[in-house]
Amino acid sequence: MTESRDLIERLDAGPVICAEGFLFELERRGYLSAGEFVPEVALEYPDALRALHVDFQRAGSDIVEAFTYNGHREKMRVIGKEELLEPLNRAALQIAREVADARPGDLMAGNISNTNIWDPSDTGRQAEVRGMFEEMVGWAVDGGADLIIGETFYFAGEALAALEVGKSTGLPVVLTVAPMAMEEMADGVGIVETCQRLEQAGADVVGMNCFRGPETMMPWLRQIRAAVSCHVGALPIPYRTSAEEPTFFNLSDDRASVPSPHGRTFPTALDPLYANRYEVGAFASEAAELGIRYLGVCCGASPMLIRQVAEAVGRTTEASRFSENMQNHFMYGDNERLPEHVVALGDRA
Repeated sequence: MTESRDLIERLDAGPVICAEGFLFELERRGYLSAGEFVPEVALEYPDALRALHVDFQRAGSDIVEAFTYNGHREKMRVIGKEELLEPLNRAALQIAREVADARPGDLMAGNISNTNIWDPSDTGRQAEVRGMFEEMVGWAVDGGADLIIGETFYFAGEALAALEVGKSTGLPVVLTVAPMAMEEMADGVGIVETCQRLEQAGADVVGMNCFRGPETMMPWLRQIRAAVSCHVGALPIPYRTSAEEPTFFNLSDDRASVPSPHGRTFPTALDPLYANRYEVGAFASEAAELGIRYLGVCCGASPMLIRQVAEAVGRTTEASRFSENMQNHFMYGDNERLPEHVVALGDRA
């Protein structure tokens, strides 16, 4: 039976997985530049973007999110390529729609996100941001989006503006915030209060994505789940943030013999600080036990981690065929053909 394309109906029935983190993964694969992080890959290397969507899909992602993060007018102005704005958005949406349609029941999401120019005291800037959201959401509707995802907002006001524009389409809207280390939104609104305001303004899913790893996102998610009635989203970064270093912007690596030239591990020297797959799976299990059903991984995600999230909530995915199986491993296995003297080397390896 083909699954419903209604997001809320799906969430009411059980977990829905959404893969994010395209920027980091495509940078690792050599298709965009760290720092600029502009999704020109949709125009320049569409097959690479399509392949990543398919890999995430095989791993368990139910939502194919169009890769338009940072694909807004201001970012395109910064890099001097504003003329590519509409072609980039339309290409990313078309690729996402095609991948979603290849597996009946999958959802395709249009995406809007933080613009990095929102100013709580400048109504002109706010109007400019709304205009950017409106054109991107318009292209998403034209491209056949099943829902709108607004994500990575660190200003409460910008998140609410994104929600208003997204809701104008009549589509379901997921709105996730990404507070920085000050433990509140950048305009001084509380994190939980922001999620409550978003619910009251009509968001179908509220929650958190990016910036924070499992350890520093989960405490806030517990509070959010208790404070709202709508569905909650949880999409952490897979890095070991802590109370002392709550976001990946401030993670340190004292063991690095060659530090990054820009002085921080973010975004190009985070590798040694990666959370393992079991930590990510444990996060997904705990979130699901809290009643959080919109689950995924953000910057730093790989298809393997998305599979781990899916399996943690009881799903068997196409990629589960290749989940770990140590039975035949020369050091860990118990296959009768494995020589005992070689297996025994595991204690000394």
